[in-house]
Amino acid sequence: MCGRARCTLRPDDFPRACHLNGRRVRHIDMNRYQPSYNVSPGFNVPVVRREDDLNDDGAVVHCMKWGLVPSFTKKTEKPDHYKMFNARSESIKAKASFRRLVPKNRCLVAVEGFYEWKNDGSKKQPYYIHFKDGQPLVFAALYDSWKNPKGEVLYTFTILTTSVSSSLVWLHDRMPVILGNKDAADMWLSGSPSSNFDTLLKPYEESDLAWYPVTPAMGKASFGGPECIKELQLKANETRSITQFFSKKGDKDEQGQKSHIKVEEEEILNTDETESLKQEPESDHVGHLCSPVRPESFTSTRATDIKVEQDYDESGSKQSSTWQTGNPLEKVGILANDNVKSLEEVETEDIKPNVFALPWEESGDSKTKRDYEFSGNVMRLAKRVNKHLSPSKKKAKGAGDKQPTLFSYFGKG
Repeated sequence: MCGRARCTLRPDDFPRACHLNGRRVRHIDMNRYQPSYNVSPGFNVPVVRREDDLNDDGAVVHCMKWGLVPSFTKKTEKPDHYKMFNARSESIKAKASFRRLVPKNRCLVAVEGFYEWKNDGSKKQPYYIHFKDGQPLVFAALYDSWKNPKGEVLYTFTILTTSVSSSLVWLHDRMPVILGNKDAADMWLSGSPSSNFDTLLKPYEESDLAWYPVTPAMGKASFGGPECIKELQLKANETRSITQFFSKKGDKDEQGQKSHIKVEEEEILNTDETESLKQEPESDHVGHLCSPVRPESFTSTRATDIKVEQDYDESGSKQSSTWQTGNPLEKVGILANDNVKSLEEVETEDIKPNVFALPWEESGDSKTKRDYEFSGNVMRLAKRVNKHLSPSKKKAKGAGDKQPTLFSYFGKG
């Protein structure tokens, strides 16, 4: 199919383009010709035909309208140049509109190039096809004449098409019949009615054709400037196939899934590490009796003063210490728990069996270590502690409370 073309040749370029060297040439109605980069059906385009007298070897450059109007068209009918602007070369001998024209009404159409649209889904991208060396293309065509109601004769033509060449099969399924040399042009223009024209009506398979994408704006017939043939740089995403799109999308989704799984694995590992750190002892040193816990860790907004009287220390003076805790029974129980375990370790190292170390206390920049001795059984200390607890506190820690206490612990022993 060929529905748009570029025709900006000068009047004297047409005889040379059609290889009419040495032949007499005359021009008809060339005042109607207006060069354009975007010629469409209905435009006046110069064509080269034979003289009316078949014995005359001369040729005529005749400006005709593109879009055949058969001579048998009714005078009252308005010409429609889009009905027959192309004719399938395979059927020109079968259809009455074209069959009667083949013997005497063959002509040549010279243009610099033509346009063809590539269907890309809902979009259509035009391409400009031309010779690489810039020489004009010569198409095989048929012409006819028709008289309108005013008695005026209208000359019109149609361009023959054939199946597309192997190099342009990606673009369209049809292309104009290109006469690529002088012999082909002479045969179509001046050959006898008995000539085998079928040898000419074939796809153009030479390698001297070139093409490139142009602006879709030239789809409008009113858009006819040099911008029509300006090469358009297509964006990558416009030429990407649907398969490539979903393939890339699938790759992104897979990468996202892998990243998500990796993050989850890291979170599990971090959690396991944290749990294992919680289960590990604070120190593996056997000689360390208990970890230094700062007194601030026992403070609470609901603090209860617990006064514990101890036996005499090393200096011979009686010592007392007051702790503050929001849950005295629980804290003291835990502390006693730790101390009894420490006592068992101390005995293995020949340390005094009734001495254990309490946490460090901070006083300014100095630290004082208080040693407490139990005389006899440690139960004595526990009794004195419970003596200072209020009844309400004791009641709160009933049988339902599973927190360890001094009595519950030493009772097991």
